[in-house]
Amino acid sequence: MSTPIPETTMTGTQAYRRLLKYTARFWLFFVIGTLGFLFNGLTEAASAKLIQYIIDAITHQNQEHMNWFPVLVIGVVFMRGVGSFIGNYFLSLVSRSIVYEMRRELFDKLLVLPAVYYHLNSPGHIAAKIIFNVEQVTGAATDALKTIVREGFIVITLLGYLFYLNWRLSLSLLIIGPMAGLLVRVASKRFRKLSSKIQNAMGDVNHVVSETITAFQVVKTYGGEEYERQRFDRASKENLKQGMKMVVTSAISSPLVQLLLATAMGGVIWVALQPALMQGITAGQFVSYIVAAGMLQKPVRALTDVNEKIQRGIAASASVFELLDMPPETDNGTVEVERLRGEIEFRHVGFSYQEGKPVLQDINLRVLPGQTVALVGRSGSGKSTLVNLLPRFYDAGHGEVLIDGRPIQEYRLSGLRKQIATVGQKVVLFDDSIEHNIAYGAFRHRSRSEVEQAARTAYAHEFIEKLPEGYDTRVGQDGVQLSGGQRQRIAIARALVKNAPILVLDEATSALDNESEYYIQAALDEVMKGRTTLVIAHRLSTIENADLIVVMDQGTIVESGTHAELLAKDGVYAQLHSRNFAEDDVVTPGAV
Repeated sequence: MSTPIPETTMTGTQAYRRLLKYTARFWLFFVIGTLGFLFNGLTEAASAKLIQYIIDAITHQNQEHMNWFPVLVIGVVFMRGVGSFIGNYFLSLVSRSIVYEMRRELFDKLLVLPAVYYHLNSPGHIAAKIIFNVEQVTGAATDALKTIVREGFIVITLLGYLFYLNWRLSLSLLIIGPMAGLLVRVASKRFRKLSSKIQNAMGDVNHVVSETITAFQVVKTYGGEEYERQRFDRASKENLKQGMKMVVTSAISSPLVQLLLATAMGGVIWVALQPALMQGITAGQFVSYIVAAGMLQKPVRALTDVNEKIQRGIAASASVFELLDMPPETDNGTVEVERLRGEIEFRHVGFSYQEGKPVLQDINLRVLPGQTVALVGRSGSGKSTLVNLLPRFYDAGHGEVLIDGRPIQEYRLSGLRKQIATVGQKVVLFDDSIEHNIAYGAFRHRSRSEVEQAARTAYAHEFIEKLPEGYDTRVGQDGVQLSGGQRQRIAIARALVKNAPILVLDEATSALDNESEYYIQAALDEVMKGRTTLVIAHRLSTIENADLIVVMDQGTIVESGTHAELLAKDGVYAQLHSRNFAEDDVVTPGAV
């Protein structure tokens, strides 16, 4: 499993303050929603006041006041509904907008993170950030936010009403404040700690599911069902374990706060029933006071229970903010060019993914514009890493890479990558139409005729026309509805549409049968004219006519020359060539 994303070091206060900055973007909606819930809270106190009104009216046999009671009840309920609707709607609008903004910013960040981030973190953990973690923020920013504002105003208005009736008696209710605050603080720290563990456990679950779905053929072929089932079970049990710890913490803290409140309420009622305090208080005021005090329990319980959601949201938002704060790809270049000539030079280039484990060492290589250079060598010799330095998926640790005599760091990153087209061994297709897979991204504006021409050159037009909807046919996730050779030809057509001066072919014909490879090689002969081409191939028959063949081993260049020159040397290339032809029954015609 890939190295998980490290836990956040941001404190809960810092995360909460930053979350409030998102709220400030929608301050007008927040104010309107807050006023709605304030109105809703006032109707709660009005309900207790109505109790006093009706009891005093009955005690004094005031029929006029009693006649108004039904109207007042309906009015209070109606106004409560209006306040509740306004509060729920506008605060939901605020919270959902916050989640939308966070998801959008997070996805934008994922698009500009350096390749090393994806190299060190599994897709499952990365996806959990934008799906699960942001959803936890949703809980804090929607239900929790509404509960805090709504129930908070109810508590404030009821306490205000109680102090209005008898401020001395009401002071005793505040005794529980420090004790309840301490309990909530202790619970909050544990909630936040457990939330971080739950997020990481959820990332593990997502990782296992993602790997199993992606590699379902390998799982079924090699009988890995039981092994994957055990992996998923371990990850799910860890998630269950942390979740139950959260439940236990919540189940203990909430009743304790309720017990403190009930104790204080019991004391208030006992004191209120003392004869000395009953003097000058009407029956309606007394009952109204007790009802208002009793009404405090529901909002206080709701505020206590919402603490879990708040801490989940704070932990999740801190995790999300940490990702948002990660530095994007370095792009300090200022040079913009319409089209490069395609001269490439590696000067004393060294690179390593991990400190002390070099992948490339002192690479010196010059490729002239329009040349075809083949990179060959055993697996792990550094061929793919070398070509990945060109579009700056990684930056060289030592030395420098130049294109047209200028270090590539001086070019604007987007402009540099427009100059390079790549066809890799693993073809990536999107669940979209064939036309949009060929004319992808910045090239979606290309006309249908241009797309068809590229497909014809890549020998893909014929099979595309036979599909149910032709170029409008959706290929499914990762092109599952196409064969390996068809996917490869779509990728080559995509590179043709880009029409870049530099072409990188990383095992581009490896997925093709002999007949398909023959036609693709013929097409590539035309495509490579006038372009600088770097070819990585394990089938040496496909690169015999390259202008230069570079042999790599353990991250260094051990030989270079033409096919004939390298065979004459009788060195590493000659051994690879001899072994390669011993494995191949048929030599593919139309070699590059």
